[in-house]
Formats: sequence, C-alpha cells, structure tokens
Amino acid sequence: MEDNRENSMPDLLDLKEFDEEALKRESEEVLQMRLLTAENAVFTRTEGGFLALEFGGKNYERVGVYLTFPLTNPEEYISIREADEKAKEIGMIRSLNNMPKEVQDMIREQVRLRYFMPVIRKVMEVKDEYGYAYWHVQTDFGSCRFTTHMGGDAVVALSEARYQITDIDGNRYELPDLYALTVMERKKLDLFI
Repeated sequence: MEDNRENSMPDLLDLKEFDEEALKRESEEVLQMRLLTAENAVFTRTEGGFLALEFGGKNYERVGVYLTFPLTNPEEYISIREADEKAKEIGMIRSLNNMPKEVQDMIREQVRLRYFMPVIRKVMEVKDEYGYAYWHVQTDFGSCRFTTHMGGDAVVALSEARYQITDIDGNRYELPDLYALTVMERKKLDLFI
C-alpha cells in the first residue's frame, strides 16, 4: 500500500515561510516606538467614562493606559494600548507634562482606576495562621481587612521604608513609610518585613 500522507498534507515549507513573514512584520511593528504628542494624538472621553484616541489616521473607540514605571516614574513613558485581550501598544506618551491639561486629567483618572492602591496609614492587627497572614489596617479609603500568603512576594520592599503588599486576590496596598508607624505597629509587622 502506498503512503499518500506526503501528498495530502499542505506544503509545510510554504506555511513556515508565510508564518515567518507575518511574524517578521508583526515584530517590526511592535519594535517601532510611536510617540504620542499634543500635536499628533487627540484623546477624548467616551460616554461610558473610558478613553478614546485618534492617532495616525485611525480612531480607537477605547484605549488602555499602562504605566511603564508605575512606582518610580508614573508621569513618564505612559503606554497607550488597544483595549482588547492582546493590549497591543498604539504609542507612548514620553511625558504627561507635555500634554494639554485636560488630557493630563483624563490620563491620570484612568491611571487611578487601573492602579488603585490604597495607602496603609495604621496597622491594627496582623496575625498568621496556616501559612496565611490576616491583616486589619486603616487606609486612606477607610478600614480594610485582607489576606496574604506568608512567604513569597506578598510584601515587597520598594525602598528602605516603603513597601508594597499584595493580597491573595492580587489587590495591592502601599505602606509609604514604615517608620511613620508606631513602635507597636512595626512590631506587628516583624514577621513580614
């Protein structure tokens, strides 16, 4: 019996070349840095409170705002991306200060929504049980209780006194100055910091 698999399968070499070319084009597009400026980009607010963009002759009905350096430099190198699951970058704002005030306000609003991170002002209680830490804190948004894993990267030092705490649901909290807490509050954090 003759083996016809070779004749019935598509030419894999042709598929490989096609995919390789598409990948090459996509890679070149991704590697291009497109700066969004007050002169070439028009941002507007949608009826639903989202951000829309007109750039390069194309209208984007909704865009996402992503910070390249969210903790150390939130006002520079702001990535504007398509609002789908791929979040393909449209362009980059070099410095928010170079944009009109109304655009700055819209972008800052979107950043606050995406990077919501309550600031811990007071530590009421932290106890560990069975590999989890149960926190009760006062934040700039009021009283809050959350749970973290005991090990790993739940508590990350951002500087000598500044910490970011991530709970088991991925919510982030900022402790801006460990030394602004009382001695008793710092003692409660001994296991974590």
